[in-house]
Amino acid sequence: MAAVDVVPLVDEGLGNSAYLVDLGDGRALVVDVSLDLRAAWNAAQRRGLALGFAADTHLHADFLSGARQLAATEGTRVLAAAEGHREFAHTGLRDGDDVDLGGLRLQALATPGHTHEHLSFLLLDDDKPIGVFTGGSLLVGAAARTDLVSPEQTEALARQQYASLQRLASLPDEVPVWPTHGAGSFCSAPPGTQRTSTIGQEKATNPLLRASDEDSFVATLLDSLGSFPPYFLRLSEINRRGPAVFDAEPGLPALDVATVRALLDDGAQIIDTRPVPEFAAGHVPGAVSIPLRPAFVSWLGWLASHERPLVVVRGADQDPAEIAWQAAKIGYTNLAGELDGAVGAWTAAGLSTSSTRVVWPEHVGQGQVLDVRQTSEFAAGHLPGARHVELGSLADRAGEVPREPTVIMCGHGERAMGAASLLERAGHRDLAVMVGGPDDWARTTGRGLETGT
Repeated sequence: MAAVDVVPLVDEGLGNSAYLVDLGDGRALVVDVSLDLRAAWNAAQRRGLALGFAADTHLHADFLSGARQLAATEGTRVLAAAEGHREFAHTGLRDGDDVDLGGLRLQALATPGHTHEHLSFLLLDDDKPIGVFTGGSLLVGAAARTDLVSPEQTEALARQQYASLQRLASLPDEVPVWPTHGAGSFCSAPPGTQRTSTIGQEKATNPLLRASDEDSFVATLLDSLGSFPPYFLRLSEINRRGPAVFDAEPGLPALDVATVRALLDDGAQIIDTRPVPEFAAGHVPGAVSIPLRPAFVSWLGWLASHERPLVVVRGADQDPAEIAWQAAKIGYTNLAGELDGAVGAWTAAGLSTSSTRVVWPEHVGQGQVLDVRQTSEFAAGHLPGARHVELGSLADRAGEVPREPTVIMCGHGERAMGAASLLERAGHRDLAVMVGGPDDWARTTGRGLETGT
């Protein structure tokens, strides 16, 4: 058969890649596709393909799978691990099982570690390997984290991950590696731009494949584990039961000021997706700043409740469908709608707003500096004497931050504004957000950064 067309469908926000494979007969296979199916639909439509098969390598913790939606609306055949015990119609696969894709074959390889039931899928043309979908097993330069099931099972799963990587490394060197998790994923992919690889390249460069033995592998993997959003602990079970099937695309109904005020009185939360300068100039008191950008979805799942109604305030040039889809793919079906007219409608109703001061690096003096980046980022270089609290834990730790003039910073400013909004909600005042990151401060002031925690 001719060369197989494998199309990566990259989700920059989650740091993940799904894949669409043209099967050559008018049908396509999609692998690890999320509930936000727009990219898969568009790729299939451009090629005139029907989505015949949807394979999931594991019970995803960082997004809702789109496989059940495809089965319900397009008759797509779902392929997944039998040991996942999914509660909706699917073809349950075990180690060594083959699925005839109509010329190509998909072979299941048990590769536990990231999850207990994890499968990799070897794509074959007759007996020739075309490539392997490694999901959350072998990644480019890494392996996915093993601490999402439970703390008690983290090390045991890391040892299974070692065996799984060794198994994948036994494939021919020229076999392409198509992982799901990539740079930007909280499932432990290192920074970088490369999202696919080969078995040979990983054997030569992946530090985990070059570990001297199992114990060294486990120590290295466990040492790399950082924090992750709390929604990771909920989504795998929703994926096992089967995400609810949408009968229409998600959206943001328009809500007038009176309705929004009533929702707020009942415990709703305002999520302001506008850029940092617009939020800084004026926002609804108590709003949480989560600017709409690729990382929006992860921070929504980290900072916003999935149980309380959420009211969105967005910029006029921001796509409401994008906000709704991003929320839906991590199970946030609690978007009540958007404030019709945004902040202008709020002020027109005679209601007050809050503002947050923004400062440039050269204006950051000797006062308190709060750095809200991830621990690994902070350790790599931070302002001398800076206090560190990760943004994801700040709501619970706001009481640890002294109530004194504070400059908040991150890498660019978006996370810092999110932190400022959380501290404002907790009653902190005299806050400022620094535009830029520590490198900008060092370059501007000529001073050096500190390292370590």
